[in-house]
Amino acid sequence: MATCVDISGAKYPRQYKGNTIQPLEGKSLVPVFSGKPLTQRILYWEHEGNRAIRIGKWKLVAKGRKGRWELFDMEQDRTETHNLARRFPQRVSKMSRLWEFWAKRTNVLPWPNSRSRKKRKFKIKKVRKLE
Repeated sequence: MATCVDISGAKYPRQYKGNTIQPLEGKSLVPVFSGKPLTQRILYWEHEGNRAIRIGKWKLVAKGRKGRWELFDMEQDRTETHNLARRFPQRVSKMSRLWEFWAKRTNVLPWPNSRSRKKRKFKIKKVRKLE
């Protein structure tokens, strides 16, 4: 979305018809199109209950809302065939907490059709650097 807004020269709205709009996430890729390097950042996503976070070479994924987290080293295992979650439980814990924080902040959680759709308050906790 940030790239589309940048290319079009549009302004991302804060409100529409009296409704507050979720702030824009992400960064424009326009500088990359002209050969500038892409700055490393944490990527988060969720699609139909499947969820993931990518930090550098590490990717943490889970299939479905109740699926267990699986950890992969994308430099060594691009096809995601060797789950390293048991070998690196602290990394799984830290990355999953980061995903949870992002999901609550961006209203991914609570899940649609869950028992409680009330917005939950959450505290920001510092997470030690992973590398």
